[in-house]
Amino acid sequence: MDEHDTPRPATYYHLARAVLYREFLIFVRYPANAVGGIVVALFFFGVLFYGGRMVAGQALTDSIEGIIVGYFLWTLSVGAYSSVSNDISSEVQWGTLERHITTPFGFAPVALLKGVAKVVRTFLTSVIVLAVMLLLTDTTLSLDPITIVTVAGLAITSVLGLGFAAGGITVLYKRIGNWLNLLQFGFIVLISAPVLDAPWTRFLPLAHGSALLQRAMVDGTRLWEFGLSELGLLVAVALGYLLGGYVVFHYATGRARRLGVLGDY
Repeated sequence: MDEHDTPRPATYYHLARAVLYREFLIFVRYPANAVGGIVVALFFFGVLFYGGRMVAGQALTDSIEGIIVGYFLWTLSVGAYSSVSNDISSEVQWGTLERHITTPFGFAPVALLKGVAKVVRTFLTSVIVLAVMLLLTDTTLSLDPITIVTVAGLAITSVLGLGFAAGGITVLYKRIGNWLNLLQFGFIVLISAPVLDAPWTRFLPLAHGSALLQRAMVDGTRLWEFGLSELGLLVAVALGYLLGGYVVFHYATGRARRLGVLGDY
């Protein structure tokens, strides 16, 4: 057999490419679902904006920039969180979880890359939602792509960690969908956390990233204008929660194996 015909082991590059291509195919083949997600996001924002303006009047209009930025980060957070937790929950229901466990890469890297692929798609759809929100409210924000992608990406990395932890608990306890959905609304509290009045909230997921994203998009602060300590804390919180979520996921899946309930539903 020619050495060029000898099969070579797949690398993480091949895995990442396959996962991204899979996400692209899902987006292309099921466009109605993708468009539906955008419509639902805009519907809830419309209720928030027009309903709030009827109640609060000028007070809401004066703070609309912050509301738009917060809502944009919330859509990204929900997409990042559900991309891991819901995907693992679906694998459990479909009975395909063990097939992922037995891959040469291990289930955690596969789940993480699938989550990253969905985050990329969520970024694209959230940008569309952001553009429509700006048009509806006749609002102008500072939109520096490098700053927004870096700050928002690191902010929602901590949410990926929460998704990992939730996915591991799903493998162990199966049907906990109501609790997983409840956590999504907790992101609103984290995004609106008073980091100036309560500095300890900066160590919570999303809180510090939300504050930096507000400064970037509302005040026009560029990435290189942030302090090193601010950026260092953003990176530390992101990696800390991602690592913590991975540890919970690893422990929960290991316990599910020991109990013999890994493939049960």
